[in-house]
Amino acid sequence: MKWMAKNTWDHYGLQGKTAVVTGGSGVLCGEMARALGRAGANVVVMARSVEGVSRVAQEIREQGGQALPLACDVLDEDALVDAREEILKHFGGLDILVNGAGGNRPEATTNQGRSFFDLDTEGVRSVFDLNFLGSLLPAKVFGELLVKKDEGSIINISSAASFHPMTRVVAYAGAKAAINNFTEWLAVYMAQEYSRRIRVNAIAPGFFIAEQNHALLMQPDGTLTERGQKIIDHTPMGRFGEAQDLVGALLWLASDASAFVTGTVVIVDGGFNAYSGV
Repeated sequence: MKWMAKNTWDHYGLQGKTAVVTGGSGVLCGEMARALGRAGANVVVMARSVEGVSRVAQEIREQGGQALPLACDVLDEDALVDAREEILKHFGGLDILVNGAGGNRPEATTNQGRSFFDLDTEGVRSVFDLNFLGSLLPAKVFGELLVKKDEGSIINISSAASFHPMTRVVAYAGAKAAINNFTEWLAVYMAQEYSRRIRVNAIAPGFFIAEQNHALLMQPDGTLTERGQKIIDHTPMGRFGEAQDLVGALLWLASDASAFVTGTVVIVDGGFNAYSGV
């Protein structure tokens, strides 16, 4: 068997492979990009901010890795095609796509001052576009490079909100639920239509403090908000996640160590999804 032919740890190595990380300037995906670089991959750091992608790419280089910063909007298909050409020019191909671009907007979120009936339609649409189309379009554009190579790994980023609807985040939770469905669909499609060595999976982070949710979870003085405390109380491990907590699942799904894994959503949430509250 192939697994027995090598040292077990060799299956986790990414030497010589090339990875794209969208949303790569953020807290979580920035750490993912750096982790892929440490594992030996050439990393394409992609986000809308030139400053943001340049910063993360420089950090990867300082750690001894290879990185290419590309400022690109994942909702602009023409820009994605241009980015694909840049990747081919610099690295000659692609092996791994991490669809990390996403987020929420206040206009698509209910609260004491905004009921469901007051939600802004354009705000809801923009959240769906960013979280769903923002993964579908890169998979469509960059997936062609995996087909050309006859192997590769696509890793979508889902959310704990995708499994059980959470209060307030109606559009975000719905869009992430769609990501789970899309992950399963694309896994089957790639394996049946193109190559059984092209795998599609997702990581569903639990609650991690990032720029977009900091005010919802933490008070200005560093104490928990009511919502933050509810989350901690419902998390058996009793803490929020840290960006490094996602690295193990990422490297597993990106590497040959998960060669027989496709169409699955890996939950990294400290037990939140497993806990019924009693």
